[in-house]
Amino acid sequence: MTQLTSIGFDDLAIDQTASYSKTLTEADLVLFAATSGDVNPVHLDAEFAAGTVFGERIGHGMWLGALVSAAIATQLPGPGSVYRSQSLQFKQPVKLGDTATVTLTVTGLKARMKLVTLACSVTNQNGVVLAKGEADVIAPAAGGTLQAPDLPAITID
Repeated sequence: MTQLTSIGFDDLAIDQTASYSKTLTEADLVLFAATSGDVNPVHLDAEFAAGTVFGERIGHGMWLGALVSAAIATQLPGPGSVYRSQSLQFKQPVKLGDTATVTLTVTGLKARMKLVTLACSVTNQNGVVLAKGEADVIAPAAGGTLQAPDLPAITID
């Protein structure tokens, strides 16, 4: 069972970092397309994608955004965080088989609202920057540990 740890606002510090990684699989790409409704053929049709500037299928840029969300929700500050805003610039495409690593760095703390500003960087396994930006998050008042919920089995028709 996976344990998740939240970091309360008073335990956060400027320059504190955390990372989260995930590899883009065919299943991830197809499920993201189905969930989001983004069925752009550059993601799903190899023949079409071969004729684009990328020369091959690429993952959805917002899949990287979803990984930033996962990093915030599970790593820094963790469970109980409330996502307020996100800026994100896509620098390079994420490709099938890439392992994307999100690195979050605390760059600002506003005690009155328990608001945390996080620099967000997403790199692939070769250190290439895929996306970068900034997020504002309300941190949990107190830290703690809890068990991650089990995901239900998914059946695709």
